[in-house]
Amino acid sequence: MIMSSVAGSRLVLDRAPQALLDAVAADPDAPLALGVTGPGGHGRSAYLQELARVYRRAGSTVLEGAPDRPDPIEPDAVLVVDDAHLLDDARLRALRELVVTRRHRLVVGYRPWPRPAALVELADALRRDGHLVLLTPFTRERTAAYLSAVPEVGRRPDLVDFVHGQSAGVPRDVERLVRGLRGTEIPPGVPTEPPRQAVLQFGPDLEDLAPDVRRLLLAVAAGVPLPVDLLGALLGREPGDVDELIAATRAAGLLGADGRLAPIVRRAVTALSPAADRGAVWRRLTELQLARGGPVLPLVRSLYAAHVAADCPAPTLEAAAEEALAGEPALAAELFAAATAAGRPAAVRQAVAAALAGDLDTALRLADRLLATAAPADRAEAAAVAATALAHRGQVGRSVELYRWSGTPSAESFAAVGALAAGRPADGTPPPGDDRADGPPTLHASAARLMAEGIRDSVAGPPTAALSTLVQAAALLEPAGRAALLPDSPAALAALTGLHCGELDIAERVLDRAATSGTGGPLMARRHRLLQAWIAMVRGRTVVAADHLAAVTGDGRPLESRDLLFASALELGIARRNSDLGALQRRWGHALEAVVRHPVDLFTLLPLGELAIAGARLGDLGRLEPYLREARLLLARLGDPPLWSTPLHWSGLHAAILAEEPAVADGHVAALLAAADHNRYAAVVAAAAAAWVDVLRGMVDPVRVEAAARGLHDAGLCWDGARLAGQAAIRTSDRRAMTTLLDCARMLQSRPAGAKAGQQPASVDALAGPAPHRLSDREREVAELVLAGLTYREIGDRLFISAKTVEHHVARMRSRLNCANRTELLALLRTILADRSRQAAGQPWPERSAS
Repeated sequence: MIMSSVAGSRLVLDRAPQALLDAVAADPDAPLALGVTGPGGHGRSAYLQELARVYRRAGSTVLEGAPDRPDPIEPDAVLVVDDAHLLDDARLRALRELVVTRRHRLVVGYRPWPRPAALVELADALRRDGHLVLLTPFTRERTAAYLSAVPEVGRRPDLVDFVHGQSAGVPRDVERLVRGLRGTEIPPGVPTEPPRQAVLQFGPDLEDLAPDVRRLLLAVAAGVPLPVDLLGALLGREPGDVDELIAATRAAGLLGADGRLAPIVRRAVTALSPAADRGAVWRRLTELQLARGGPVLPLVRSLYAAHVAADCPAPTLEAAAEEALAGEPALAAELFAAATAAGRPAAVRQAVAAALAGDLDTALRLADRLLATAAPADRAEAAAVAATALAHRGQVGRSVELYRWSGTPSAESFAAVGALAAGRPADGTPPPGDDRADGPPTLHASAARLMAEGIRDSVAGPPTAALSTLVQAAALLEPAGRAALLPDSPAALAALTGLHCGELDIAERVLDRAATSGTGGPLMARRHRLLQAWIAMVRGRTVVAADHLAAVTGDGRPLESRDLLFASALELGIARRNSDLGALQRRWGHALEAVVRHPVDLFTLLPLGELAIAGARLGDLGRLEPYLREARLLLARLGDPPLWSTPLHWSGLHAAILAEEPAVADGHVAALLAAADHNRYAAVVAAAAAAWVDVLRGMVDPVRVEAAARGLHDAGLCWDGARLAGQAAIRTSDRRAMTTLLDCARMLQSRPAGAKAGQQPASVDALAGPAPHRLSDREREVAELVLAGLTYREIGDRLFISAKTVEHHVARMRSRLNCANRTELLALLRTILADRSRQAAGQPWPERSAS
């Protein structure tokens, strides 16, 4: 890469053009027949001027312009001819004669197009008897070299990248961009668009173009690949004529070799062309593309960007909206609205798009109006839209009614799912009918039927069958799921079923697949993310759970009632597991509001159970009692299905423990034991529940407790398993048992669910947090017992050390953790330690009642 100074500007040349300059400077009297070619804007004229300047400095006579015959040219003169592509045949033949006779030094510059026969003969002669130089766009390195003389631009690599990307390396456009940047105040970051001054410099170039070339540029500026036959129809030209127009546009340096416009050229073409011309070309393109069955969304998107979509034909807008529905439902809703305003009956599709985008207010408003005014077919689809929106807002009963009224196979299946969720088993079976008469067995209809079958199996059959059916439904919907309007996704229902039966790995994988495939569009994306957060929270991965939750709540959009209930329960569940009493107190009021907004149904028992534990921890469980009673009645109407009732009894047990209601706790234990034979998860939870109440009564069987704790961990309840072992450790008077159980708690807290029993955790200090907060084994034991409420003397008795030594350990932890007071120390220890229970230790429960 060589640079030459040229009258205040600079040529940045490749080696071959620079080598010729150097050869001329070294021996200006040597014979020379040189052709210089390249598209407009690539520096051809500047290169010829530099050659002429070199010859003049050497004392040679330089003649410019082409003669009509070779005779008058002085043999010692140097002839420099530019724009040879514009010469007539006589002058081109005269130049060829000068090349062939080899008596003159000759430099000829020309564009690649047009290519009259005489110019082709001249180019062949130059290639055969002299030299031919092809000027190409700058590489990124050459752009940087050009900018190096502009300190405010060239010293910033980000601006170099911006200039090169905007100009595609065309030297003329690089120069225009640099002038535009130097004429403005350059912001600290990378500009988002080229300066207006740089764009305006393209005006004269565009005005000089033929009308068909300008129309061609406008078509290419739409930003989509356009086949020659489509361009021919647009321009009214044969394919051969279109090829010539493309070649001419490339020769002008406006169209790249790849058929694309550089970003700055595209912006200039769009901004500087008359709005009427631009709109006419793009609208005609959309009409032609629609007629040939091609995609129209990219073209319509360009119309929107240029604010000329209002005049786009309604059928084109509707077709573009259908293309956008799966990937960009919000844009689809705008396009359907524009099509409706243009006279196309697309309001029902606008309602579908709005619902998929999560705009349930608009969807409900449109659907409700259509239910009263639309044609019968549109009314059925509007009813399904309204039913879906109401399902997300917790109005399951009204949703079921609308689905039944809609009458499509999918709607009947969704109605069955909703009826079971509301505890109405009699309505949970779709009426018999011939699916072929109602509609084709699409992926959507087939997945909906499997969803209904899966939920019926979850209520009346084994959980493995229900989970398998729902996972199949989720897989069936993945190919076309982005545009599927769903009251709940099969992946979400499969995840809920997996959470209720301890199959967390399956639940997590099916949610990951649904999130990747975009099942249900943005409407279901939050639901899937919240359930992913729930799985992480249950496993004790509160940081991961909080990240998922923040992704849902951090975008500023309000949550629908079902998602709000799960989000509120997640906030309290994470705070409880982090022993953050302040967060529990702050968020409790919001959680109660979420409960009030969403009626109890089968699919919200998990958050209701978590809220019950938080309410008991705060001493406010009574305010949830009406909703817990409704949950029990709902389960009773369904025959108390063990799969759905087991987690609620497990949560109820812990709420009763916190509320110090042993009789209620015994009732939950009895219910869990009665359901223990239903599935493995129920058996694990029942054994853990029985062990837990015995521990609280001071009856610690370390073997039984450890087995129960490991069972909880293997079922996915990692935090609960570690907590059970920790609670038992601080309540036993057997030092060996206490040590064993504390080790078990640490192991379960730090070992991922599903790891083999003998597998060691990645670090035995994982329980203690990051290095600045790491505690020794003895300090962790002391901290756990301090948090359990034991005095220094009681802790010394447990650990067989003196009270003074305990006090020394506490002082050392406070100093190392940089805590200002005891309260701050206790708050930090609760975050660090594996066992974060706030239960007072050593308060024995009454003996279990006979019931």
